[in-house]
Amino acid sequence: MEWWMILSGSLTLLLLAFLTGAPLFVGFFAINLATVWYLMGMRGISLAANSIFDSANLGTLTAIPLFLLMGEILTRSGSVENLLRASDGLIGRLRGRQFVLTIFISFLFGALAGAAMAVAAMLGRSLYPRMRARNYDSRLSMGAIMAGASLAPLIPPSVLAVVIATMADISVSQMLISGIGPAVVCGTLFLCYLFWRCWRDPSLAPEAADADEDRPGVLASLLLMAPFSLVIFSIMGLILLGITTPSEAAATGVVGAVLVALIYRRFSFKMLGEALGGAMSICTMIMVIVVASNLFGQLLAFSGATRNLVIVGQQLADNPWLLLIAMQLMIFVMSLFVDPIALMLMLIPIFKTLVAAAGIDPLWFWTLVLVNLTIGGITPPFGYTLFALKAATGEPLREVYRASAPWVMLMLLSMLITALVPEVALWLPSLAAGK
Repeated sequence: MEWWMILSGSLTLLLLAFLTGAPLFVGFFAINLATVWYLMGMRGISLAANSIFDSANLGTLTAIPLFLLMGEILTRSGSVENLLRASDGLIGRLRGRQFVLTIFISFLFGALAGAAMAVAAMLGRSLYPRMRARNYDSRLSMGAIMAGASLAPLIPPSVLAVVIATMADISVSQMLISGIGPAVVCGTLFLCYLFWRCWRDPSLAPEAADADEDRPGVLASLLLMAPFSLVIFSIMGLILLGITTPSEAAATGVVGAVLVALIYRRFSFKMLGEALGGAMSICTMIMVIVVASNLFGQLLAFSGATRNLVIVGQQLADNPWLLLIAMQLMIFVMSLFVDPIALMLMLIPIFKTLVAAAGIDPLWFWTLVLVNLTIGGITPPFGYTLFALKAATGEPLREVYRASAPWVMLMLLSMLITALVPEVALWLPSLAAGK
């Protein structure tokens, strides 16, 4: 059987398995093992077993459960409520201050949670009622929240960045850092758009709504926020300074999260048990998916697809931009219907071969992929961040869809800027590496 028939058949079966609602890892394992057995018999099954063990034994994967546990501790302890109040006190009196607060707090929540759905749910429950009570425009309010939440996967500790780096065989530290530049570009575009909308139509954010608001002063806000600086520095600071690996930074982040909960008197062993359980359930799913993705890479090698994809990549090497656009367009379209981790599970083994053959900078390429996936999260009809926001706010799904349009355009613009100016993604990693 030709390699392209095996590849297209496997991908078709995978998509069908996803659409039927079958557990992701069950369908992926079953299809991979069946195809390997068809190609190589029991010898292939033996090689697959070795691949599964080697994949599960990767040291870089230890960062994932620790990052998840840190976010669970801060969320379940209620410590993030203090961060919200402190951030509110730091923002002065200006029109649309709740919108500014949304983007600002999204950066901080992203550095603590690392997942767009979690940030969308938190902001949808906490900030959206405040904005509506102050007569802020509902559509622009929802848009600001979903846009802010989309920054989370770009900021360390991004679980999606760790998964991509592990699957693509690139430095986890550099992958985590490379998302900061695009996140800053996105945040700047978001704020400019919000200020422009409020300037054109002041009724979107009534100035009087925030005039008499009771909030802490600047000094009190800084003191209230101070414990969180410990967690943020233990992750981003230590990685940027080159002092720790991502796994070590994740461990110090967990210790910092426990200390924050203790300082705010929110710590309890019941909360810790719930956080451990929540982190364990999510981590198990992600780890199995990573293992299954590496098994898919073995399948590509056994079938001869890897060798032939290299040939295709070499043929397109004269026009790497065409190859880049084609791959990013495929990711964008598929991310509208497929979970981002499931999508990476299918495409990374294929794309990393093409990227290497075409001579494309892998860190730059996978950072673009990371931005691309976050865009898919806020794009109808199946953007996962949209569903999280709908559940948190209780607004009709059609209104959530309508609110997303300008923010998708802004994120596409930020992706274009990162593509045309690679230093946006590569400058901080090169600085951290001492280059």
